[in-house]
Amino acid sequence: MKILMVSIPSLHFFRWVNQLQDSGHEVYWFDITGMGGKNKKLSWIDQKSNWKVRWDFPGRIQLKSKFPLIYRQIQRINEKETAKKFEEYLLQIQPDVVHSFALYLSCAPIISIMEKYNSQKWIYSSWGSDLFYFQNEPNYLKDIKRILPRVNFLFTDCYRDFQIAQRHGFNGKLLGVFPGPGGIDLEEIEKFKMPKYERNTILIKGFQGRSGRVIPVLKALEKLENKLKNFKIIVFGSDIETFDYLNKSPLKKWNNFKAIGKINHEEVFKLMGESLLYIGNSNSDGMPNTLLEAISMEVYPIQSNPGKATQEIIQNEMQGLLIENCEDIDEIKTKVEDGILFVSKNNYNPKELLKGLEYHYVKNKVLEQYNSIIFP
Repeated sequence: MKILMVSIPSLHFFRWVNQLQDSGHEVYWFDITGMGGKNKKLSWIDQKSNWKVRWDFPGRIQLKSKFPLIYRQIQRINEKETAKKFEEYLLQIQPDVVHSFALYLSCAPIISIMEKYNSQKWIYSSWGSDLFYFQNEPNYLKDIKRILPRVNFLFTDCYRDFQIAQRHGFNGKLLGVFPGPGGIDLEEIEKFKMPKYERNTILIKGFQGRSGRVIPVLKALEKLENKLKNFKIIVFGSDIETFDYLNKSPLKKWNNFKAIGKINHEEVFKLMGESLLYIGNSNSDGMPNTLLEAISMEVYPIQSNPGKATQEIIQNEMQGLLIENCEDIDEIKTKVEDGILFVSKNNYNPKELLKGLEYHYVKNKVLEQYNSIIFP
């Protein structure tokens, strides 16, 4: 089967599509950004990239950063139309199915072409806040209601998003609920795990921004200084808003507290390998990938539950704790206290949860679903 992938170049996409290597399928990738050359991480795939700019003139990047208004005027002429370039590639490849990742990034720019070729089979993978958050924005909802009735097949990372998709016009086939980037190689990450008795870190995801809500977590920690003094507290992936808050927070003076910015995937696993507790808090997400990674590293999770998505995997207190109101400092404080109490008395063992996260298990299930398109 010929599969034409449409996506931005992201780690989630690379991990997902690599499940198809050596599967017998012919895989092609239309890089929806149109910028940059061939991606070495996908060297086995035929790639349509670096198509966006008519003329990559000297000083273009500097002009973009220093004179954005002038740059946008030039790019109206200098940039090729996404839909037209996609149509050219579609007709060249003539795939059995098109697979788009994320609605606004990879479905909306090509919807006019997919409507034009209405018999072309189309898969959509929803990511994160794709549906849950943006359904509340009138302009985005208009796109959602246009795109979903045209989509034939759907992958989601939680059942919540399948239900949202149905409400907004999807009447095709759900191919499955799987982690957005595919499964986790449990054998590979074993090397990062410290013995439980050596772990003493509380690890916190540091996003604030549009959907992250780390600041209520930080405010909750401020009330727990005595109970946290024997732990090392690390906030990772901190953004500008987080650092701005911490500059005024008493946490900055704690000897056992550290905030760091963006780190690579391996460094995240290393931090998880020394952690007892993981805290993730947001007002919108699907099934958080960092949560699944924490579970795979046997770190007891405390996680927000927007739209009841997280409770699909954390179903009782032995599996983790749910934050129902991501803004409620007192609730978060209580959950952190409960989490500390749990790890002091119990050896967290998410054995049953890990079965559904393991790389080869997920890969085989995903390939079965792709094959079902040919042999329904």
